[in-house]
This record gives sequence, C-alpha cells and structure tokens, in this order.
Amino acid sequence: MNLKREFGGRYNKIIKIAELKKVEQENRIIEEFVQEFRRTVRESEYKRRPLVEEFKRKMNRVMRWKIMKLECSLWNIEQWYERVVNLNRYWKESKRKEEKLRNRRKSGNLSLRMNMLANTSEVQWQ
Repeated sequence: MNLKREFGGRYNKIIKIAELKKVEQENRIIEEFVQEFRRTVRESEYKRRPLVEEFKRKMNRVMRWKIMKLECSLWNIEQWYERVVNLNRYWKESKRKEEKLRNRRKSGNLSLRMNMLANTSEVQWQ
C-alpha cells in the first residue's frame, strides 16, 4: 500500500503512456483519432519531440503518406493535429465536389438523351 501511494503518480503516467502507444487511427475518421490522441497525451503528460513520431506512426498509412508528400515542415504536435484535420477536410470536400460533377454530368447526359429521343420521335412521325 505504501508503494502505491509513493509511486502512484509515476505509475499512473506510465499506464497513460502505455495507453498512448495503443491509440491508433485504423478505420476511424481523423478527427476522432486526433481527439483521442490529444486526450491520452494530456492525461499522460507526455511532452517531447517523440510525440510527433508517435503520432505519425499511429496514423493510417494513406494519411501519413499524404502528409509526408507536403513540402512544409511541421515541428510540433499542434501543427500536426491541425494539418492532418485540414488535409482530411479538404480531401472530403474535393470528393463531394467530384461526386456533384459526376451527378450533373449523368443528369445532363440523361436530359440530353431524352431531348434527342423526343426530337427523333417527332421527326419520325412527320
């Protein structure tokens, strides 16, 4: 009991650091991953440059590759959080725009075909 009281604070930090090492993005959206990573970092009081390396390792491979392609250098963990969330947001927005364009083209082609069919049927009847 005395050991726990004496080393309790350090022991809790060690447990939280171990939890931090277990946090991974996997199939979650990036915002959820960043939020959990931040919470675990805050609880573990883990502050150092290796935190950035830990964060990069825990991101999914595709997101890590996209970030590494950027030509800017990110030095602290807050810059990494912000860049990852923004990059993900821009990617989702571009996907939505692509989908809208695709749908417009499909509906445009469909209405063009309908007009062509209507015009050809009128010509055939005359």
